[in-house]
Amino acid sequence: MRKPVVVILSLFFFLSTNFACKKFDYKGWTMRIVKSEMTHNPELWTSDFVKKPSWNYAQALEAKAFFQIFTFTADKKYFDYVHDFTNKLVNDSGEIISYELSKHNIDNLNGGNILIDVYNITKEDKYLKAIQQLRKQLDTQPRVSEGAFWHKSVYPHQVWLDGLYMGSPFYAKQAYTFHQTSDFDDVVKQFIVCDKYTLDPKTGLNFHGWDESRTQIWANSQTGQSPNFWSRSIGWYVMAIVDVLDYLPENHPQRPEMIKILKRVCTSLLPYQDKKTGLWYQVTNFPNRKGNYLESTGTTMFIYAMAKGANKGSLPKKFRKIAENSFRKFTKNCTIINEDGTTTITRSCIVAGLGGSKNRDGSFEYYISEPTRNDDPKAIGPFILAGLELSN
Repeated sequence: MRKPVVVILSLFFFLSTNFACKKFDYKGWTMRIVKSEMTHNPELWTSDFVKKPSWNYAQALEAKAFFQIFTFTADKKYFDYVHDFTNKLVNDSGEIISYELSKHNIDNLNGGNILIDVYNITKEDKYLKAIQQLRKQLDTQPRVSEGAFWHKSVYPHQVWLDGLYMGSPFYAKQAYTFHQTSDFDDVVKQFIVCDKYTLDPKTGLNFHGWDESRTQIWANSQTGQSPNFWSRSIGWYVMAIVDVLDYLPENHPQRPEMIKILKRVCTSLLPYQDKKTGLWYQVTNFPNRKGNYLESTGTTMFIYAMAKGANKGSLPKKFRKIAENSFRKFTKNCTIINEDGTTTITRSCIVAGLGGSKNRDGSFEYYISEPTRNDDPKAIGPFILAGLELSN
């Protein structure tokens, strides 16, 4: 009479063992988000919840991810998705819709990366003109005394971690593509100066911003540093490093310093990760403080940087395992299935910044007051990029 019980128990053991050993489908999850995003936004320019086409760093990040999907799959529909986007934003004369050089907004340089990708395939002259227009901005971009770029003209004397991603990968990629090798020293300088003035030696993390003039409401009167760590800003920072390393010559004398910064920041992030969900919090170093929330954009950026850094040999191999584990947990804790069968990424902070017309003071209370939304391109883009790294 016990035989059926033995059979059932054996079957249960077999199924549970095989389920546990089943390899996680990183590619499958990546393509699930890709297909869902194309369903939600048949035209890429609508991906940041905008009403009309505009030059937008968040859409540019997502476009980069879709271009990488094209190179990974060789499926032309993904290139067409990106090409349609760039055609909407760049007219036949090479002028970029809504772009104004005079504002010296470093956010606007991020889109130059995808213009280079599209130009390398199509050789359309209008993209070359647009790339040259963006490169021209760097020639006149205001700088702090040691040479790092201001974030914007309206944010004088300020270096934000965000700006390293917005400007530096384009700067490096443009230098590599058009053989302007003398620019690499200046590319690296951006990181060296930023790290010098935003680093907190106690945690090994970098504060969101630094004001050389020490006049902003958020700036420490002695150091000029903002008072807190915002996970997405650190995410921008580490993504900037791994992407710049793609183009920085192997024999560049300061390449080891770039890798050293990457290792330090990624290592310093580990104690603050929520082990249950695999996520990081909006304010990085206060996981137990009331009101702080688990946030997806910073998390996906960390996963991407750790996975790519490990794959490229810039980080120890253990970071590949950390990225794998975090990605798997992310799919459980930051995604939902919609009624139409598509998948949505949740828990994304919409935006955060320092100063400006809203007098954003960089306090803990300020950062946690910023609301979240679903399907933000600043989470979708890094998720796709991370998934591709982990699919290799």
